[in-house]
Amino acid sequence: MDDVRAIDVVSDSTGETAERVVRAALLQFPARRTRVRLHTRVRDQDSARKAIEAAEADGGLMVFTIVQPELREFIHQLCYEKHVQAVDVIGALLGKLSSFLDAEPLGKPSVSLPLSEEYFRRIEAVEFAVKNDDGKEPRNLKKADLILVGVSRTSKTPLSTYLANRGIKVANVPLVLGVTLPEELDEAPQDRIVGLTIGLDPLCEIRRARLRQLGMPPDTNYGLRDHVKDELDRAHALFREHPQWPVVDVTGRAIEETAGIIVETLRQRGRVLF
Repeated sequence: MDDVRAIDVVSDSTGETAERVVRAALLQFPARRTRVRLHTRVRDQDSARKAIEAAEADGGLMVFTIVQPELREFIHQLCYEKHVQAVDVIGALLGKLSSFLDAEPLGKPSVSLPLSEEYFRRIEAVEFAVKNDDGKEPRNLKKADLILVGVSRTSKTPLSTYLANRGIKVANVPLVLGVTLPEELDEAPQDRIVGLTIGLDPLCEIRRARLRQLGMPPDTNYGLRDHVKDELDRAHALFREHPQWPVVDVTGRAIEETAGIIVETLRQRGRVLF
């Protein structure tokens, strides 16, 4: 019997916010199988009806972020008629904000609004992360909002990309045995540096899987336990030499969770990234 439950995410924009909320919540239910279907730019009743009918056909849950009040009410009503369970992610918040701010919301999808300063900040951050991935441009370390330091496969690149999409300029520096760290790392603001670590056995397994993907022999140093242990020992020694660097263990953690820990750790130390 197929026990995969469908969750239909409906948005009048890109659906990014609602999908992130859903996927973050699903982390609390690791034993249950789900598939998330995204319906974007839903701005009329016909599009909304199709999404609702898809959810009805599979007995799915609908999660929606619609700012236009008439369309939001239509979705509520049709879901009720078709017995589709639904969660209005933004409706209640808009109501509370309207009351709190004593103002009426525009009721326009975010993609229909003028590009904001925040949008351009995020684009700049993404470009910065790409240019400064894997220690490419050490001269730019002093310009970074955040510098991630760790051995290979500690999620430096995906974390840099994820945080860049939140407007944070991230550079990352790999720790490689026998390779001297760039002197610019010592010259950069030390309160912007975070060390990343991971368990020895999980790292060995991740690296072996990577070697298989690349078609490389399994006895390559990159995946050998003794070599990996030496790399981690060197990393931990470096972190001890820099006690001002917080160290985050990424073992078994999703990118979103690790990013949240990094942001909160720095906030507790007086660094506010956004």
